[in-house]
Amino acid sequence: MNKILIIDDEAQIRKLLARIMELEGYEVLLAGDCKSALKQIQTHAPEVILCDVYLPDGNGVNLVLDIKKKYPDLEAILLTAHGNIPDCVQAIKNGAFDYITKGNENNKIIPVVERAFNKIRTKYLTTKQEAQKSPSYSFNSIIGNSKPINEALSLALKVSVTDVPVLLTGETGTGKEVFAQAIHHNSPRNKSNFVAVNCSSFSKELLESEMFGHKAGSFTGALKDKKGLFEEANNGTIFLDEIGEMAFELQAKLLRILECGEYIKIGDTKPTKVNVRIIAATNRDLKREIDNNHFREDLYYRLSVFQIHLPPLRSRTEDIGNFAQFFVQTYSNLLNKSLADIDSKVIEVFKEYPWKGNIRELRNVIERSLIVCSNNHIELEDLPLEMQKGSLAYNDGKELSDFDMSLMERRHISKVLEYTKGNKAEAARLLKIGIATLYRKIEEYKI
Repeated sequence: MNKILIIDDEAQIRKLLARIMELEGYEVLLAGDCKSALKQIQTHAPEVILCDVYLPDGNGVNLVLDIKKKYPDLEAILLTAHGNIPDCVQAIKNGAFDYITKGNENNKIIPVVERAFNKIRTKYLTTKQEAQKSPSYSFNSIIGNSKPINEALSLALKVSVTDVPVLLTGETGTGKEVFAQAIHHNSPRNKSNFVAVNCSSFSKELLESEMFGHKAGSFTGALKDKKGLFEEANNGTIFLDEIGEMAFELQAKLLRILECGEYIKIGDTKPTKVNVRIIAATNRDLKREIDNNHFREDLYYRLSVFQIHLPPLRSRTEDIGNFAQFFVQTYSNLLNKSLADIDSKVIEVFKEYPWKGNIRELRNVIERSLIVCSNNHIELEDLPLEMQKGSLAYNDGKELSDFDMSLMERRHISKVLEYTKGNKAEAARLLKIGIATLYRKIEEYKI
């Protein structure tokens, strides 16, 4: 959230303003007229524009009106060498954030731009908070009525009203972030931010900067102070996913927050105070990581004050039908298809499948099957090949053997070609095979 578009027909002014904005840490886009400005907005989606009033192919005041109609969240600041009251009034009426006279008010440019970005950030966080307070993040939205999930829900409900740290364990794809959201939603902190970070998504250096922030000049490229995610989550909840992947050196900083509620930003000398509830999650055995000197024992005991294990999908097979129906409804809407139904034999296959990726894998299978199915009815032949091969009910009730793979592959390729309306390049991409391989199989199977 730091893109700014500078629109001015004078190249020297564009260059000067671009340099100023770059030194402030913004990503700068440039345009010399209305037409190229609109193209830049459509292509690169800046959050703020700094626009001259007099342009070769139009007027900046009118351009703001056109932009705000199409992109209401974008903030526009107008610049002119010939400021006058009527133009100022009309610019504000058209939705401009502010109006600056060149030369006389150059010192106002940076503060006004910063205020515009602050307005966007505030609106974004407010929208995010409102979304987090919606019923979709409540415990009632969690699917399933099996004994293992009910036990996990019971524990989550009890701990949600407290302020203690929570450690969520379980295989990948079991819904740990959904549980973290629900715990936050049901907690006294629900009016403040819920911030999620995946500890495995960043290098050690980047994760430290993202989580704790830094001071300007603390390292190459640190052009301005940066708030970390712990500051964003102040008075709210931070969810640390894949905590077992966090670098050993950073674990000491996290322990300091748990013990004292403070940490030191990169390049700073004074501690920053925060009041944050920490919910962590892992699919690793942290006790084994401790034995291997990859995880701090003292941090483990501070994080695991209250531990909840989320069961794998294969141990709650009675919930699979409900999940399947939910994902069918969700992706039917997203794919603009009529609401599909699922053959009962498919549900039986789902209940026998090991689901190593758990709920996330089931979701992906449903989405893929909806793409290739005919007549909005998901059948066995619409499933991935490894699932078809594992089904004893497939092919008119006859058990499959290894020799039946060619039949399944032929049907699968035919379905994908039907979906792509004969576009072989697109079909090869979806099938994740080379175009030459696809042509060979089309000839081999007489498709």
